[in-house]
Amino acid sequence: MENYGYTKTENDINQQANVPYRSEKKIPAALLGILVGWLALNKFYLGYTKEGIIQLILNLVTFGVATIIPFIEGILYLFMSDKQFDDTYVYGKKGWL
Repeated sequence: MENYGYTKTENDINQQANVPYRSEKKIPAALLGILVGWLALNKFYLGYTKEGIIQLILNLVTFGVATIIPFIEGILYLFMSDKQFDDTYVYGKKGWL
C-alpha cells in the first residue's frame, strides 16, 4: 500500500508518545544544592536571583548553618518526578521548599 508521501506510520507516532518526560534542570540543580549549596548556586541556576542573594546572606550571618537548606532542597529535587519539578520550580517559580 502506498503512503503518498507520508513518512510517519502509526508505530512512529505511538513510540513518540511513550517517551518519558525528562527535565533538563532537575539533576544539575539538585547536585548544585547538595555539593555547593553554601554558594546558593542551585537558586541562581534556576533563575531565582533574589532567593540566591538571601541564601548567601543567611549563610554569612549564620556562619554556614543555613547551608542545610539548599542541601535538603537538593535531596528533595532528586526524589521529585521530572514533571513535578518542572511544574513547581521551572514554570511555577516557587523559590523556596
